[in-house]
Amino acid sequence: MLYIVPTPIGNLQDITLRALDVLKNADVILCEDTRRTQILLSHFAISKPTMRYNENDERSISRCVEVLQSGKTAALVSDCGTPCISDPGWKLVKEALNANIKVSSLPGPSAVACALAGAGITGGAFTFLGFLPRKPGKAAKLIANAYGLNVPVVLYESPYRVIKMLELIAKTLGEQTPMIVARELSKVYEEWTRGTVRELIENFSKRPKVQGEFVLIIDRPAAEEKEETDENPYF
Repeated sequence: MLYIVPTPIGNLQDITLRALDVLKNADVILCEDTRRTQILLSHFAISKPTMRYNENDERSISRCVEVLQSGKTAALVSDCGTPCISDPGWKLVKEALNANIKVSSLPGPSAVACALAGAGITGGAFTFLGFLPRKPGKAAKLIANAYGLNVPVVLYESPYRVIKMLELIAKTLGEQTPMIVARELSKVYEEWTRGTVRELIENFSKRPKVQGEFVLIIDRPAAEEKEETDENPYF
């Protein structure tokens, strides 16, 4: 049996009671990074064997599948958030399913859901791109295609590349494109910044150091949003 267990994206108190129960009762915990996971386990006084899985190593995935085939119950975790969603894990889940191993996915912390809920821009459709390719051309094409669907576009970015990503968005969609940036969600220094892409570039460029994990939400102009609402037959 394989359980997919979301873990807190920052605040350790966000873990669910069910997630704790699964971690306490699993025979082994499969980790993206055993050191990161051990911090979480120690915080909740959980003592269980851990085993690292490497998404890019077929032997690592095979070893994890062998553990599952031996009849053991395993909990799959990433460093934070929900495994397989812009995090390692999906290859292991796929191989487990191919081996007729039962897989159960637990609900829990997710940065994309947390950011959208606090953005105040939509209760419906959106496009999630996760981490974009490093090559600017490929990234720009993905952004343009997603924005063409006329729904908010959500992506993740590191503090080391966030300004370059904002500049790429400005070049691709225009400097007046409205955006919401959520930084360090659920942590002590959680921050929300709203404005045009140009305003956000100026904001973060003035800072001595940019830190934290980022969720970027590309919104639609207010006029487009109003037009869609006016045409909605349910209102």
